[in-house]
Amino acid sequence: MTSPPHPNPQRRREPSHDSGYKLLYGHAAMVRDLLTGFVPGDWVHRLDLSTLERCSGSYVTDDLRDRADDLIWRLRWGQDWLYLYLLLEFQSTIDPWMAVRIQTYLGLLYQDLIRAEQLSANGRLPPVLPIVLYNGSQVWNAAQTLEPLIERAPPGLNEYRPRQAYLLLDEQRLAQAEQAPTRNLSAALFRLEASRSAEDALAILHALVDWLKEPEQSSLRRAFAVWFARVFLPKRLPGVSVTPMTDLSEVYHMLADNVEPWTEQWKQQGLEQGREATRHLLTRQARRRFSPEIAEQSQPLLAQISDLDQLEELGDQLLLSPDGDAWLAQLKAHGHAIPIARDDDRERPETRA
Repeated sequence: MTSPPHPNPQRRREPSHDSGYKLLYGHAAMVRDLLTGFVPGDWVHRLDLSTLERCSGSYVTDDLRDRADDLIWRLRWGQDWLYLYLLLEFQSTIDPWMAVRIQTYLGLLYQDLIRAEQLSANGRLPPVLPIVLYNGSQVWNAAQTLEPLIERAPPGLNEYRPRQAYLLLDEQRLAQAEQAPTRNLSAALFRLEASRSAEDALAILHALVDWLKEPEQSSLRRAFAVWFARVFLPKRLPGVSVTPMTDLSEVYHMLADNVEPWTEQWKQQGLEQGREATRHLLTRQARRRFSPEIAEQSQPLLAQISDLDQLEELGDQLLLSPDGDAWLAQLKAHGHAIPIARDDDRERPETRA
């Protein structure tokens, strides 16, 4: 039986991205569009979206309120409440134990609801929908239920196995597969995250300016402007100084004025993100196919290869290599090979990672 991955205590967090999303998903309109646009099932349409309210104060204790990466909302489903637990996952590696974390957090939430006597009319606990919102470049590969993480037990114990599950929303894959609805605030955010050019981002911003033009939407307009200027642009254009802005129209005009000089840098940053994602995937596959030691030796060799075509070709070589030594030999050979000329690189020198 394949053993679950070992816990990684040194997983790094990107607090600026977490706080930016927490600012956006602190607005009911964002949560509403997340539910209607991405949660499967007709039951969503029976929710009273006008009753959405963020849980704070007496509803949850400091143990949950002080977490930097989650939000708790509730809304009416008939006469009772339904809770939404939204966990923001922007860490540098995928947590293979996410299902365990979700069960732990929901247990804490239920304990708090019991203490606060926030029960149904029948004295029961409310249903909770746990959502993991993930925007990483890697394809999510962690178990989405708790059961696969637990070893087999004698047949008589099967009914006692926990089966906690969560709904994964992988932003990058949803946007790339064009599965997101058109006029939807959360979908616009996902498309911005997956955009690969300044022109694409400009088109999405233009739509957001139009959708958020009503006076009562001023707070969400400001949240988008702050996230775009302080989180999104610095990530896409490292080294470029961006003036802090609090108005979405101002952000749109700023990007429109700079779309030409920023296009090439934006493109190069996207290529580098693609290289890093491919290197990470190859390292993970080498660990699974050969050993952790071979994977560790692969990392510096992969870092020397900046051509994306060569990195993608190595995916085939990894499957064909009979052992770890043969794989490392392939890496060394590619590291000294002349980079393959890509169509978008023929008119300029290649930027090495």
